[in-house]
Amino acid sequence: MTETVAFHFDVMCPWAYQTSLWIRDVRRQNGMQIDWRFFSLEEANHDEGKKHPWEREWSYGWGMMRVAALLRRTSMDQCDAFYAATGHALHIEGRKPHQPEVAASILESIGLDPALVRQAIDDPTTHDDVHTDHKAIVSKGGFGVPTLVFEDGSTLYGPVLTPAVYGDDAMELWDIVQRMRKFPHLYEIKRPKTDDDVRHIQEQFTPYLTARDWQSRERPAR
Repeated sequence: MTETVAFHFDVMCPWAYQTSLWIRDVRRQNGMQIDWRFFSLEEANHDEGKKHPWEREWSYGWGMMRVAALLRRTSMDQCDAFYAATGHALHIEGRKPHQPEVAASILESIGLDPALVRQAIDDPTTHDDVHTDHKAIVSKGGFGVPTLVFEDGSTLYGPVLTPAVYGDDAMELWDIVQRMRKFPHLYEIKRPKTDDDVRHIQEQFTPYLTARDWQSRERPAR
């Protein structure tokens, strides 16, 4: 029986992007299904008195997820392709897919109608799609991305790594994730970061740090 895993992401997150590369390779090898779901870093870090992302016509990661939500209504594969392409643009190429015109050009590059960006903006129910996913994972204790939700309802934050691993290493990491699910009250295993680790992460995330137009609540290298 094919396993389905819900993967909550925000295109803005460089950690979630690396994990998405890994889990796609796991899917390639074991045939699992990925149910792409949303989580908003903007809403999670919302400051009282400022507009919520759904109160804006377009808002960074929220805007990109509205486009992904519109695509998901037609095809999970289209949602997957858009996340893969916008993630690559931001986190590898240092482009700005959070700008509507860049998002539109990315749609065109993967064979989809660039007018879907405007359609997503003009359709207020795309706000609802993103908000519903965000609230659902927060209600389960979710606080960031990447977050995985399995068919039995078990939920894990992570794995958090950079760069992504592939092939046999990808499957070995998948086995580690599966083993951790056996211990529902094991909440955290974390590797302290040395100065060398911080330099490694900064190097890995240079395109993202160059392209972002927002201030991260936490420095992504920490």
